[in-house]
Amino acid sequence: MSAEFRTFGCRLNAYETEAMKVASGDLGEAVVFNTCAVTAEAVRQVRQAIRKARRERPEARIIVTGCAAQTDPAGFAAMPEVDRVIGNAEKLRPEAWRDTARVSVGDIMAERQARAPLVDGLGGRARAHVQVQTGCDHRCTFCIIPYGRGNSRSVPAATIIGQVTRLRDRGFNEVVLTGVDLTSWGADLEGTPRLGELVLAVLRAVPDLPRLRLSSIDSIEADPALMEAIASEKRLMPHLHLSLQAGDDLILKRMKRRHLRDDAIRFCEEARRLRPEIVFGADIIAGFPTETEAMFRRSLDLVEECGLTWLHVFPFSPRPGTPAARMPQVPGREVRERAARLRAAGEERVGRHLAALEGRTLPLLIEKPGFGRTEGFAPVELPGHEGIPGAIIEARTSGSRGGKLLAAAS
Repeated sequence: MSAEFRTFGCRLNAYETEAMKVASGDLGEAVVFNTCAVTAEAVRQVRQAIRKARRERPEARIIVTGCAAQTDPAGFAAMPEVDRVIGNAEKLRPEAWRDTARVSVGDIMAERQARAPLVDGLGGRARAHVQVQTGCDHRCTFCIIPYGRGNSRSVPAATIIGQVTRLRDRGFNEVVLTGVDLTSWGADLEGTPRLGELVLAVLRAVPDLPRLRLSSIDSIEADPALMEAIASEKRLMPHLHLSLQAGDDLILKRMKRRHLRDDAIRFCEEARRLRPEIVFGADIIAGFPTETEAMFRRSLDLVEECGLTWLHVFPFSPRPGTPAARMPQVPGREVRERAARLRAAGEERVGRHLAALEGRTLPLLIEKPGFGRTEGFAPVELPGHEGIPGAIIEARTSGSRGGKLLAAAS
């Protein structure tokens, strides 16, 4: 039986899982967990899945890697179900998979270069991802990720352009540039180029690529060239997912974020002025330590003031070793209640966004038969349509249902 790979967490993890399938070689009967450490709940789910896998596949080797393995190698090594623990840098190196040590986890802070594995796509997905950066130089008080990923390291532009060109030659119509702290791309490269310059360079170098998309960005780091690209490059998708986290200035300072509430509002207003059809998603944390009801209301109000649509809501989860874990905590019941209110606000915004798209003919990227997405990432059901994943079609929307548009190919 061949090895099974299970991915938890972000798109970057999914990308690296595809690279691991190549780097690991023939593992025989094994289950590999590529883990996430962003919340305590994410780690709990991984541990639960490991125990279940051992019960279901008692003969298989269980190997744990990813951010949770990097930040707590001893904890995973102590699990009787686990056979090997491999670090976040080591997981992309073939020699680490040939090693016989029970724990192969190095000092992630000592890593100086970003590996750029070639990945044709994420499994059977219609769009391709290119890792342009990993790690983070910032130390937000709630975040464990820098200790799982290390400091920010960028992939050179020429390598990225080569990968995008290769993916386009293989038929991909949409490529997503992804990283841990995407807007920090280039700070460690010669000449300190910025993300906007990379976007413009990719679009110039691959003129037949129909769609280029960005994963999550930090709006305070958006450079002039990126704003130029938003305004002038129709092949750059009008969809930005923003790392906002909160809407109250004191909470943002306690989070050690680099922006204030008005900075977020100004960015969204300017981006919408440059590209009226742009759609925003955002990460927002509910119940950060010391957050009062009035502070939370400012985050809730920010959904409307920034015109956010796709919300990723995170109930605050203290991560051992982070400053926020030592701050006065909000009671769990209040955290969950605030998260529910944020999600309800997000659902209402999604409903309004979908209603505004009804009755229009829109280009869609087909992800699987009967399902596609708009340029602004709205999900669309196409009943009876047997489209080829990755194809771009025109479709006429007729309504919405369950948070998705309904449409028919035109």
